[in-house]
Amino acid sequence: MVERFVAALVGPPFGLQGFVKVHSLSGEVQHLLKLRRLTLRQGEEERVRELEAVETAASSLLMKFRGVDSPEAAKTLTGAEILLNREDAAPLRPGEYYIEDLKGVEVYAGTETLGTITDILEGGGANLAELRLKTGEIRLVPFRDEFLGDIDVEGRRVELLRRWILE
Repeated sequence: MVERFVAALVGPPFGLQGFVKVHSLSGEVQHLLKLRRLTLRQGEEERVRELEAVETAASSLLMKFRGVDSPEAAKTLTGAEILLNREDAAPLRPGEYYIEDLKGVEVYAGTETLGTITDILEGGGANLAELRLKTGEIRLVPFRDEFLGDIDVEGRRVELLRRWILE
């Protein structure tokens, strides 16, 4: 399993003191409020940054990094990915999975391997598992109990219950 993954994205500056808006990819923010340092990735560059403050706002989370004291400086962080170690990530409830753990997992029906999960995408009514079939074709399957049965993240296998959804 992946030990470090993208947990949030840095958005635009907020206010005049160097704060930035942060979008949690899981929707959870409690785990982010406890952090004092984290890794930012911009392109290929990763840098550990110290946090001076973390606050909640009406519709977002606000972070202020040490040494970032103006909107102009904060703007240089826009688009950065916040990487967290598994132990710092939002805790999982039963039936929840980290997306990074599902990527590359083999999808099967009966005894036949059909392909692998390449990503989990946000959809209107449900998340969608993006499958790359053995033929190279891409299919989207609702990430719901009626379509996906046994999900074995450690064994790297997911059961497809309704094969017709690939047609």
